[in-house]
Order: sequence, then structure tokens, then C-alpha cells
Amino acid sequence: MRATIKEQDQQKEGLQRHGDGKQNKLLKGAALLGGAAVLSKLLGTLQKIPLQNVAGDVAFGIYNAVYPLYILILFAATAGFPVAVSKFVAERVMEGDHPGAKRIVVVSSALLMSAGLVLFLLLYFGAETIAGWIGITQTATAIRSVSFALLLSPVLAVLRGYFQGYQNMVPTAVSQVIEQLIRVITMVALLLYLVALAYDEAWIAAGATFGSVTGAGAGLVVMAVFWRRERRGDARKAIEASFETKQVISSWQWAKRITIYAIPVCLGAIVVPLLTLVDTFTMPRLLEASSGSELEAMRQFGLYNRGFPLVQLVVMVASSMSAVLVPAIAEAKMNRRVDLIRFRAEMSVRLAWLIGLGASFGLAFLAMPINLMLYTSTEASWTMAVLAFTALFSTLNAVSASVLQGAGTIRTPANALLVAIVLKALGNIVLVPRWGIDGAALSAVIAYAAAAGLNLVQLRRSTGVRFALRPYAVSPLLAVGLMGGGLAALQGLAMLASAAWHVPERWSASAIAIIGVAGGAAVYALALLRSGSISREELRLMPELERKLVALLAKLRLTNRDK
Repeated sequence: MRATIKEQDQQKEGLQRHGDGKQNKLLKGAALLGGAAVLSKLLGTLQKIPLQNVAGDVAFGIYNAVYPLYILILFAATAGFPVAVSKFVAERVMEGDHPGAKRIVVVSSALLMSAGLVLFLLLYFGAETIAGWIGITQTATAIRSVSFALLLSPVLAVLRGYFQGYQNMVPTAVSQVIEQLIRVITMVALLLYLVALAYDEAWIAAGATFGSVTGAGAGLVVMAVFWRRERRGDARKAIEASFETKQVISSWQWAKRITIYAIPVCLGAIVVPLLTLVDTFTMPRLLEASSGSELEAMRQFGLYNRGFPLVQLVVMVASSMSAVLVPAIAEAKMNRRVDLIRFRAEMSVRLAWLIGLGASFGLAFLAMPINLMLYTSTEASWTMAVLAFTALFSTLNAVSASVLQGAGTIRTPANALLVAIVLKALGNIVLVPRWGIDGAALSAVIAYAAAAGLNLVQLRRSTGVRFALRPYAVSPLLAVGLMGGGLAALQGLAMLASAAWHVPERWSASAIAIIGVAGGAAVYALALLRSGSISREELRLMPELERKLVALLAKLRLTNRDK
């Protein structure tokens, strides 16, 4: 009897270790995939700067007109399929049907390759027509260039979904980083080559967009290597030998199941690219009508897009910092801890607000030196300063959308972005003829503010969260004021030093921008901590943040115990 009890305890302990191992593997995989996504986004965001520096604002404008169109079509064709493939592969794996999991890959690849081929043909042979819709004929060459990526990206998406179904995130992470790295290398190499041979802006932009093709090819090669290595697994023969007893599902049934599951995800994924695409199909025509020149319209469009890489970096950082709270919200919901849901939701929004607010004002204060440092001129610095405030509302929108999804409210974020799309289009139509690219920047701020506002209203309804005045307005605005005063003093001193020592203008601007970003962030963060916008007790209630920050902040005496 004792032996039996001991055996049962050993079995329970083994099961617990197995469960903990699976959970740790999943968490490590999620962290690895998140890190790879951040790195690939960072590479993708920063690659635009050398394009503008070397080729100028016209080529930069053409690139920014075409690339959102490619992303929209790619998302529409493939976005939901990695999710669908990973779901059905995971189900097959749980039943021990590994050949069935591979069959899902074959069926999904056939589906997406067919869709990719159709879309490639439409883009390649319809490039002139699409360029006419945009209103800039010079975009046709870049549209044809990027269309080839649609022949490669579908299979890449399917293979990523397959490995994710096995909870193996390494292939996806490695392929994402390699894809972006090869894309950047291709863009820079073709950029230098085409500029050296004095090609026009249309061909230079086409060279930049062709990086998406070589990047997708490199990612596919990486996934093919993992696929081939996985097929050589020792357990494969034994598993396939027992497969005859499994229920066989026809390829047509799998195609139907995968498509039905993937389409809603695809529709949700295309909302964000649609918001970006509004500018592509409205601004060039409106700018050309104002300036009377297609070339000038593209140059203005390039100037307008200077500020977006910086905004995207802010949103990426803020979203990654707040992401640790979203699973915690889902866990609290499962445990029916209403008070914990409310606290964690409010804390997520407050972090997003504080990060976005400081970043927006910081970028606005430093718009001129940052513009000169990154893009060689101060032209459109005011536009960049206005666009800086999309960082605040984009961050709020992204984080509040994630919190709503964690709380089980899925439709509101998509509906909010649809409202933002309409507002952006109307705003461009009304404001661009009056104020040019400044009007487009203002319409972007209004659109993202509306989306964030709708999410926050729904968040308040669904979780009961309240937003107090002091932690959201009084203390942060005081911190912004201190930061702004410090940055103004820095720029004044730098101008005097530059004039006295005859420092080149771009070097001086670079020094101001780098010191200003670091110093301004430090002043803002210290002011927030000392004012009690975030207390030590609140940080302790969040394990990840508590482990990383509380001990350090306590030593430095930078947090108040109570608010």
C-alpha cells in the first residue's frame, strides 16, 4: 500500500514537472518570439533613414506610398493563416497525428500559393492602374518590384504557423530576424548601386521595395532548413506507423476549416494597414492639386513621412513594456478577480499614457535637431513636431486594445480603428488643401486620438476602471514642463557653443538630439517617480516589474510608498 502511494506521488510529481516544463517552454518561446519581433521591427523602422539620406525625399515618398499597399495585400492574404495553421497543427499533435500536421502544411501552402500567385499577377500587370489610383505614375515600378514577394511570403507564413503549433518559436524568431536583415542589406546595396548609376527616383524606390522580395526569400530558406531538419526526427517512423488507425480528413475539408478560421483574423489584421493606406490614396492627389507638380507632391509626401519611424519606435517600446500586464489581466479574468482586472487594466493604460506623453513632448521639443540629424535638413520640422503626438495616441490605442482583448472584448479595437480610418480620410480631404502636410499630420493625431478614446470608453465600461486627475494630468504635465525647460536650455547653450567653436550644423544638431533624448527622458522619469505618479506598492503588485525595478528604485529612493 505504501509503495502504491509512493508511486502515485511520483507520478503526480512527474506530471507536475512535465506541466511546468511545458509552461516554461511556452513562456520562453513567447519571450524569444517577442524579442525577435522587436528586433525585426527596429530594423524595418530604421531602414528608411538611409533611403531618405541617399536618395532624397522624392524616392522616400514613393517608397512610403507603395510599401503600405504591399503590407495591406500581404496581411489580407496571409495574416490569419499562421494562427489557423498553428491551431490545427497543435490539435493534430495532441492526438499524435504528426503526418496529419504535415498535411495541414501542404493544404495551406497550396491555398496561399494560389492566392499569392493571383495577387502577384494583379499587382504586376495592374501596376499602372494602381499608380493611377494613387495619383502618382512613378509608383508603378516600385509596385511591380514588391509584387514578387507575394510568391514567397505565403509559404513562409504557413511554415511559421506549423512550428508555432509545435510550440517551437525558434524557427519563426530566427527567420524574422534574417528576413529583416537581408531586406535592409538588399535595400542599402541597391540604393547605393542605383544612385551611383544615376537612376531616377522611381527605380531607386523600386530597388528599396525589392528588399521585401529577397528578405522573404531568405526567411523561406531558413524555414526550409528547419523543416528539413525536423523531418529527420527519430520518432517520425514510429509515429507514421501508427497513423493508419487515425481518422483521415480530406484535403478539401482541411482547406475549408483553415479558410473559415483564418478569414476573420485576416479581416482584423488589415485594419491597421488600412489606416496607413489612407494617406497613400489621398495625400498625393491632394498635394499635387495644391502644388501643380507630381514630383513636388512626392517630395512633400516624403517630408511628411519623416516622423513616422520615430513614432513607431515609441509605440514598439511602450507596447513591449506593457505586454507583461496583458496575460496577467487574462489570468485575473479567469480567476474572476474583478478588483485585480481593474487595477491591472488601469496600470497598463497609465504606463502607456506616461510613456507616450513624455515621448510625444520630447520628440516635439527636439523635432528640429532630430530632423537635421536623421534627414540632413530641418524642412518639415513643424510637421514632425505635430506627428510626434501620434506617438501618445498610438501607444494608448495599442495598449488599450491589448488590454481589451485580455479582458475578452475583441471587437471594440477593430471598430475603433475603422472610425479612425474614416476620420483620417475626411481630415486629409479637409485639412491638406488648407495646410498641406501639416494638415495631414493634424488629421493623423485626431484619428489616433479618436481610436484611443473609444477603446478607453469601452475599457471603463467593461472593467470599471477609473482615471484619476493627478496621476494622469497634474504630475505628468509638471514632469513635461521640467523636461521642456531643460531641453530649451540645452538647445540654447548648444547654439551658443556651436557659434563660438564653429561646429558643423549637423554635428551640433546630432549632439543636441542625443543628449536631449537621454537627458530629457531621465528628467521626465525622475520627476514622475518623485511626484508619486507610480508608487512602490503598485510596482510590487506586478511581479515582472517588481522584480526588475523595485529593488533599484528603493536604493535610489525614487519611489513614494503611497500616492
